[in-house]
Amino acid sequence: MHRRSLPLLFLVATFLFLTSLASAQANPCGKLALGQEGSFNGFVPFPSNSLWNTNIANAQVDPNSAAIINFIGSSQPLHPDFGSGLYDGQTIGIPYIVVPASQPLVNINFTAYGDESDPGPMPIPFNAPIEGYPNPGDRDRHVLVIDKGNCWLYELYGAYEQNPGLWNAASGAVWDLTANEQRPYTWTSADAAGLPILPGLARYDEVAAGAIKHAIRFTLQYSQQAFTPPASHWAPNSNNPLAAPMGMRLRLKASFDISGYSQTNQIILTALKQYGMIMADNGSSLFITGTPDSRWNNDDLGNLHQVTASDFDVLLISPLYTPQNVPTGPNPTINSFTATSSNGPGQPVTLSWNVTNGEYFIVSPSVGAMRGTSVVVNPTVTTTYTLYATNQYGRSTAQVTVTVP
Repeated sequence: MHRRSLPLLFLVATFLFLTSLASAQANPCGKLALGQEGSFNGFVPFPSNSLWNTNIANAQVDPNSAAIINFIGSSQPLHPDFGSGLYDGQTIGIPYIVVPASQPLVNINFTAYGDESDPGPMPIPFNAPIEGYPNPGDRDRHVLVIDKGNCWLYELYGAYEQNPGLWNAASGAVWDLTANEQRPYTWTSADAAGLPILPGLARYDEVAAGAIKHAIRFTLQYSQQAFTPPASHWAPNSNNPLAAPMGMRLRLKASFDISGYSQTNQIILTALKQYGMIMADNGSSLFITGTPDSRWNNDDLGNLHQVTASDFDVLLISPLYTPQNVPTGPNPTINSFTATSSNGPGQPVTLSWNVTNGEYFIVSPSVGAMRGTSVVVNPTVTTTYTLYATNQYGRSTAQVTVTVP
């Protein structure tokens, strides 16, 4: 190789590096691997200041911590509700799949909580893994899909595939993985607490990389009619004031000795000391959630049963929202929603909107979740488009009809 070619190679390498860096900054989901349980390769959902990603090692303990722990049951063991292989014919944990931006959008028919769900279309593959596959039965049947190209997360609860263009679901939510999105207060999601599920899962790829850098999702048998951030919804089954509000966070005590555990379990326990675990649903007490993966060692994970509720503190529950003090405010104001004229079937038409106080937008049909203030569509027939604008207080809608000559 001639020495005079080195500067050119250096410039090319620099250009490629800067292009790759700019691409990663523009789309942080770009590093995700496609497919079922695709590796995150270091990506952490939501910004670093998200409550999921906040280090709470030094956060204040709630004054009722000991009483709440006693109500849970101080000897209640920690249970990893994830692992390898099958249990009663079902995989153990909640699966997810990473799809490309080209994944076709499908319609979602909501069967229970449509008024609190984000409308479709959504890029849900017909073969998306349902929680409990290959025999999901009639339990929670969660479906989690990450759109790698656009960095959106789609989650369904009670999901049943109908055909390649339609899913039924009890409820569903869309999450912008680049922002601290707030569900409307008192609205559910695909989880009882109105929370996203994906960011609270313990995944094997992050354990293999050496650290879990977020809180972990967990369940308790009893909850009261209240929630605390980051939760937005309650699902009460107890009137006891010591029952947990949705969103309550537990932290493993700093004094708990993890040195006798395996490296995998030390990583999980360290996360419980640094980020804690967030109450997300009613269920078996002290069950923490992760993804199914053939690389988990179930016998080793079983050693986590030695950890009990008495080894945790309840962090300060503040603010605590009940039916008496749920925050209220104005829904987004849609100042305009317009469309340019169509020049014929399949020709481009620009939909534009101006919204005040909107956190995220969905355009239906055929478009889905959107950032920004416009999108180009190509209707083949006269079509009425609906804009859904959502913030922490609720949702507003507007429509525009594109007449195709």
